[in-house]
Amino acid sequence: MSSDESYQSPFAWRYGSPQMRRIWSEREKRLTWRRIWLALAETQAEYGLASAEQIADLRRSVERIDLPRTLQIEAEIHHDLMAELKTFAEQAPLGGAVLHLGATSMDIEDNADALRIRAGLDLILAHLNDLLAALAELIEQTAGHAVMGFTHLQPAEPTTLGYRLAFYGQDLLTVRHNLRRLRAQLRGKGFRGAVGTSASYADLMGSERLGDFEQRLSQRLDLEFYPVTTQVSPRLQEYQLVSDLAGLAAVMNKFAFDLRFLQSPPLGEWQEPFTAKQVGSSAMPFKRNPILAEKIDSLARLLASLPSIAWGNCAFSLLERTLDDSANRRSLLPEAFLAAEEILLAAGRVLRGLVIDEHAVRRNLERYAPFAATERVLMALARRGGDRQAMHERLREHSLAAWQTMHNGQDNPLRDSLQGDPVISALLPAEEIDRLMTVEDYLGDAPQRARAMAAAIRASLAQG
Repeated sequence: MSSDESYQSPFAWRYGSPQMRRIWSEREKRLTWRRIWLALAETQAEYGLASAEQIADLRRSVERIDLPRTLQIEAEIHHDLMAELKTFAEQAPLGGAVLHLGATSMDIEDNADALRIRAGLDLILAHLNDLLAALAELIEQTAGHAVMGFTHLQPAEPTTLGYRLAFYGQDLLTVRHNLRRLRAQLRGKGFRGAVGTSASYADLMGSERLGDFEQRLSQRLDLEFYPVTTQVSPRLQEYQLVSDLAGLAAVMNKFAFDLRFLQSPPLGEWQEPFTAKQVGSSAMPFKRNPILAEKIDSLARLLASLPSIAWGNCAFSLLERTLDDSANRRSLLPEAFLAAEEILLAAGRVLRGLVIDEHAVRRNLERYAPFAATERVLMALARRGGDRQAMHERLREHSLAAWQTMHNGQDNPLRDSLQGDPVISALLPAEEIDRLMTVEDYLGDAPQRARAMAAAIRASLAQG
């Protein structure tokens, strides 16, 4: 059956980069298994368990992946790793005799997964670094750019665009720290045999040599091992990994969700990039849908569901090992990485092509920022001798009337109505009300904090 006549995961061709798909490909998995088998045989040769000729034979065939032959064998024996082992042994008849000495399947598979997780993390971190660098530049450029802030999806007080972006940047720095820490602490199972006691390897070379044997293998694979395992590595590591990737998805989901809100025509302040020939809707030619932001949120929702599966793999593995994690891990790890990477790639395209509609920003500020300034006016009136409670009531009445005027389709009249109020104007001259209602004077230290966050991101990236 051809590939287009059977189900294919969209992660196999639609989402993620060719590099990430290669890391989690069937070929790369089997090639990594073979390299681990070779490393095991090379190390055992140092203890007299394999000859130089056998090692040379294995090296000649280590990259000769023959998936049709392996699948043919698997159809008979129903064990994918043993099928790959038999294929490798067929290709290297001299060296094949010493393959997998003392090993259990998970000595090969779990160490291979740790190596692929590390490669996947390196790629994720490279994308995240690129995104943070672009974000830092945009934060700095817009640190003092006043925009309307919203709470409860209602206009609140002015903030700055850079300060809003700095919020995402701060969370992404935390995600980066967590992923880098996990990458630095990543461990493989090591070579411990069926229940983690290393009994089979002790029989082969003596228990007094086991520490040296694993140390040599660790160096050969450039991978540290857990000091205690069962038949498998602790699955807590994968739960932490998938949870950290879900944390990345949470941050980017908020960014994309905010973009969708701000891109809606009533606000219209942000626009994700939209190419000249891009189609927004098959039915409505005028549509300009936020497809990148919606894709980020869609994949983030999927990724958010995966930690519960990884949790179960950690929590429900009985005693030294049960096999109830095996099937879901075939898709859990690749799809977690591919979803996270696609989120980062899409977010990078959004940031690099983000359009800020200055007219819409100014329009929203003019419509809604005057309401936020009423607190400043109230404080000024109180300082000039006004009754705080009476002034609060007056400002409330003016504000409600202004809202009604705006709902009737007219401009915000609040500034003019306050300046025309004889009680208020007796305490505050018109020019003082103008000053108090100037947006740029009511941003607090948001510009400074935004610039500081941009500097912190750059400093973190410079440290490696």
